Amino acid sequence: MGKIVVSEFVSLDGVVEAPGGEPNYRHTGWVAKFQDEAQIDWKMREVMAHEALLIGRVTYESFAGAWPHFDGPFADKMNAMPKYVASTTLKNPAWNNTHVLHGDAMAPVAKLKKELRGDILVHGSITLANALKKHDLVDEYRLMVFPIILGSGRRMFDETEDATTLALVGTESLKNGTAVLTYRVAR
Repeated sequence: MGKIVVSEFVSLDGVVEAPGGEPNYRHTGWVAKFQDEAQIDWKMREVMAHEALLIGRVTYESFAGAWPHFDGPFADKMNAMPKYVASTTLKNPAWNNTHVLHGDAMAPVAKLKKELRGDILVHGSITLANALKKHDLVDEYRLMVFPIILGSGRRMFDETEDATTLALVGTESLKNGTAVLTYRVAR
């Protein structure tokens, strides 16, 4: 049985919107100015340690439009690993080894979590990440917190009436001023 790991790029004020250059956000691409070898290496180790990728349709479209055009170990892993997309609209995914979880994806995700031997990585996909949280399917959060305050944009967590207690299990400081915080969900 694997665990579900939600990995996000987060500003100091909790914004997760458009870190990589997605359109229609005034601070789009805000992570680029901090990108360095240590950050790239950290993300590479993270991706290599996971068996599968679980993402939403919007993140899928961004990744599927980019990763097949790259080479190297990171791209090879992204392109080869099983990808599960939670979507009500995606019909014919073209990206290699992609499986669509149609409709309410929470039951199929819970089944995947039990069946897969390795861990499942959720990149971005904030709507999916919040649905997974709501259904108590997240085991760990890895937050790469960047030293920037954006002041506007979609925040990491949707409002909820229930609190979720987390246990800090890892910290790492990168030379670019970014802090990587790893939390496990306390059950």
